[in-house]
Amino acid sequence: MLEISKSYVLDDDNNPIAVQIPLAEFEKIEEIIEDYGLGKLIEEVENDETLSKKEALKYLESIKNKNVGN
Repeated sequence: MLEISKSYVLDDDNNPIAVQIPLAEFEKIEEIIEDYGLGKLIEEVENDETLSKKEALKYLESIKNKNVGN
């Protein structure tokens, strides 16, 4: 488990209203979340139809041509 060093920010009544964490730990949390999201996307499309290289290049060219026309 990732150990997170945190400091609580309190309001005038000593109620916690925010948390501060070191930037390096925040960046690590971001990386973990992004990796998790990428894994979920891979799971969602693992049974989708795949294109050959030729089909993929043709598809990308058609997208490029549509965007150039806009």
